Amino acid sequence: MNCTDSCRWQDTPDRYGRVTRVLHWGMAALFAWQFTGAALHAWDREAALAKWFWSSHGSLGVLLLALVAVRGLWGLESLRRRPGPEPGWRGRLSTAGHAGLYILMVGVPVVAMMRSYGKGKGLAVFGQPLFEATGREVPGLVALGNALHGWLGWLLLALAVGHVAMVAVHQYVWRDGVAARMAGRR
Repeated sequence: MNCTDSCRWQDTPDRYGRVTRVLHWGMAALFAWQFTGAALHAWDREAALAKWFWSSHGSLGVLLLALVAVRGLWGLESLRRRPGPEPGWRGRLSTAGHAGLYILMVGVPVVAMMRSYGKGKGLAVFGQPLFEATGREVPGLVALGNALHGWLGWLLLALAVGHVAMVAVHQYVWRDGVAARMAGRR
């Protein structure tokens, strides 16, 4: 396929376009930051490095939620042009894995935002208030956030590691060129 510069921004049946790739790799970098910060926080929350990473955790979580929405809308708009899943069981597993990633990429920050609201303290994103402090605690929202946010976050990490592992399987075991579609190579 001879592609003009404008179609390189869009997905094609053979590969993902620049918009999809920038969203994918940008979010991957932000998630790497989030998981590094979460691991350091879990290991020693008083360490200076842990505090430094953790200071951006809430703001980056909301940013990632916004990027998931943008990516989802872009994916829906591009659905008829983009590479489809493989036929058969591998395609069904891939679709299920990606659906799980998206559900968790939405659920983890939403649960954290519910907890923040439930604490009555408000939430600022990069210094800008997303919602104001109410001063009123909602114990059910706090309990839900405390029970789910961390566990769902670690489950998201496990799925992300599985995603990377499957890319390696596609690249080095099955040698089917699937990895090149997101890497931008033909």
